[in-house]
Amino acid sequence: MRELTNPSRRRMLASTGGVVALAGLGGMQGAKASSAPAAAAAPAAKPLPEYAKWKNTDALIVHSANTIETKRGAFGSSVITPSDRLFIRNNIAPPSLDIVKDPDAWTLEVDGVAKPRSFTVAELKTLGLTAVPMVLQCSGNGRAWFPSKPSGTQWTVGAAGCVIFTGVPVKALLEAVGGMSDGMVYMTSTGGEDIPAGLDPKDVMVERSVPISAIEDAILAWELNGEPLPLAHGGPLRIVVPGYTGVNSVKYVKRLAFTKEQSPAKIQQTGYRMAPVGAKGEPTQASIWEMPPKSWINTPADPDQPIKAGRVVISGVAMGGMTAAKSVEVSINGGKDWQTAQLVGPDLGPYAWREFVLPVKLEPGTYELASRSTNTAGKSQPEERMENNRGYLNNSWRDHMVTIKVA
Repeated sequence: MRELTNPSRRRMLASTGGVVALAGLGGMQGAKASSAPAAAAAPAAKPLPEYAKWKNTDALIVHSANTIETKRGAFGSSVITPSDRLFIRNNIAPPSLDIVKDPDAWTLEVDGVAKPRSFTVAELKTLGLTAVPMVLQCSGNGRAWFPSKPSGTQWTVGAAGCVIFTGVPVKALLEAVGGMSDGMVYMTSTGGEDIPAGLDPKDVMVERSVPISAIEDAILAWELNGEPLPLAHGGPLRIVVPGYTGVNSVKYVKRLAFTKEQSPAKIQQTGYRMAPVGAKGEPTQASIWEMPPKSWINTPADPDQPIKAGRVVISGVAMGGMTAAKSVEVSINGGKDWQTAQLVGPDLGPYAWREFVLPVKLEPGTYELASRSTNTAGKSQPEERMENNRGYLNNSWRDHMVTIKVA
């Protein structure tokens, strides 16, 4: 596996000695003989798991059966990330593919409301319909650059994508059940994964609570990019919480409850907490909920592929987190100087990302390309990451910087 090329990483090593149609949605050479030992052959790429066989293998990095990343150069130039290139992150193994054979029959239990009841997906479809373009991003996207080497998948930029979820607004569901009960503080979603026998469900179940304010734009989705929601992305039904990290948009949702307390599940109480490096997660720490503003450059971005001197178009994606990305700046000299980039393509709303471009003329040499996004609330990407034990919410522009060579 090629070493991460990143200025922050180099400094650390030195110091330690070592709307779908609109968006255009589509479906080392061997070492020479020498006195040095021969390099070990690169490990074979891991195969896609059965539930994701329909994915574009060439666009993905398979870390494991439950963690699959989009390659930095595979996002394309459309705002919407094609479903077959979209990353996958499951906390536990997904349910059987059988549950998506008759998606309309999937049942959702609704509690903490005036009139508790269950709905099939077919019944939910009669309550309302909306489409939400949004960034879906794993909480640990960018973890690979933390010098503390936190446990978990070593994502770089590819545990994210911009997609369109379609379903019924949670507010419409609440109207159908007479509203939530008094005093409720959280919306709690429970996933439908199978719990292995002999384990305490609280230890492994995927159940997440978010503040009630999140229901404003939340939906129960059964479509992704205009097609039935596949099992790989939470089908037949998924709660979708725009602006929040992916773990809060619980897959295979089987229960939606409005509660006074956060879920007692481990994934809520001690998991996904902003714990200091070396410390365990605990309920007193901030929960991983809202996403901060973030951007990165997608092209050019390969340090092993020199580009021709002359006019070069630098492009990438920028998100605002809880509000829209308002502007993007680009630096070609490691953050010493900044130029304003142009936002291009359709503006799909506050939760979607925007593409940006900056044409520049580059002479032969080495360049450090960086970008930083500012949202409509005035928040900008910081230079450095916020250190934490599990490598969450990395939006450091320096970490996401790339080095390129111009010949």
